[in-house]
Order: sequence, then structure tokens, then C-alpha cells
Amino acid sequence: MITGLIAADQGTISLDGTDITTLPMYQRARLGIGYLPQESSIFRGLTVEDNIRAVLELVEPSRKRRESELRELLDEFSVSHLRHSPAVALSGGERRRVEIARALATRPQFMLLDEPFAGIDPIAIGDIRQLVRQLTARRIGVLITDHNVRETLELIDRALIIHEGEVLTEGTPHEIVNNADVRRFYLGEGFSL
Repeated sequence: MITGLIAADQGTISLDGTDITTLPMYQRARLGIGYLPQESSIFRGLTVEDNIRAVLELVEPSRKRRESELRELLDEFSVSHLRHSPAVALSGGERRRVEIARALATRPQFMLLDEPFAGIDPIAIGDIRQLVRQLTARRIGVLITDHNVRETLELIDRALIIHEGEVLTEGTPHEIVNNADVRRFYLGEGFSL
């Protein structure tokens, strides 16, 4: 609902005090909402650099600045050596890094990550953790929805647990893990970090 993929049937969605409930996705993106879906969103028929360039062409009119920003994103996400590779040939972790770099090309203030730990190998999980830290270092707010509880709780500052469409509780990872309702409905009694 935050991105506009699903329409809200009640209530409002606000961004920095502005009601964005009825705005289409592209306007939400222009207001600073970035989105990385769970499913692969890479443009399979393009190279790594063209995946990122395609978005930069929408937000940066200066070719010189676009190419500079492209180089910076390729370097920051350690995919410069893959710049001419077809996106279809990337590993799961490489693909995710390119998708995040492409999402950052929109210059978001907030990044919504849907199941970022899904379908990737253990090494790539570490890479994703590092990438999320890079986002927060850029002062980009990060909202993660994920069922990989352990990986997510080790990464975040605060969590909201939603049960049957309502916020069950919110708090630090420690508070979440020790909440009786969260254990009963979600984690199970034997869960520990």
C-alpha cells in the first residue's frame, strides 16, 4: 500500500505529513519512496550498467552527471566489474546489488525492501546486510518486510509486528523477541536470537 501497488480500502497513508493515499506509484517515487520487490525486478535483456542507466535517464537530465552517478553506484555496490555483463547471467546476490543500485538511482528518501533475504544464499545474506547498512549510512530510511526473522532482527533498530491486519506490537529487537504475544502468534516459544 505504501508504494501504491495495492490501493488502501480504508485509512490514509502519509509521507512527512502529506497524504499520499490516492497518489499513483510514479508520484510516490518522485516524493522519495523507493521500492525493491521480493521478485526479481532486473531488466533481464539489459546489461548491468544499462539497468541502472535506464532509471538515471528518468531523473538526471545531464548526461555527464548521469554517467558520473552510474560509475559511483557501480563502485559502491561492487558491480563495476560486471558493468557489461547481461543481467540474466548474474548470481542472486549480484542481481540484488544491481537492483538496489538501480533503486537508489531514483534518489529515494525511504526504501521499502520486500523480503530482501528471500531466495539468496548465506553469503548473499551478509551482502544484503551490508547493503542495508549502506542505505542507512546515506540517511535513507529503510522499511523491511521479511519472514526471515533472525536475519532481519539482527539488522534493524525497531520492528512492528502485524497480526491480522493490526499492529500487534512494536519495539526493539529485544522487546519483540521477549513479547509474549509475538512468541505465541509468530515466533514460537523456543525462538532465540
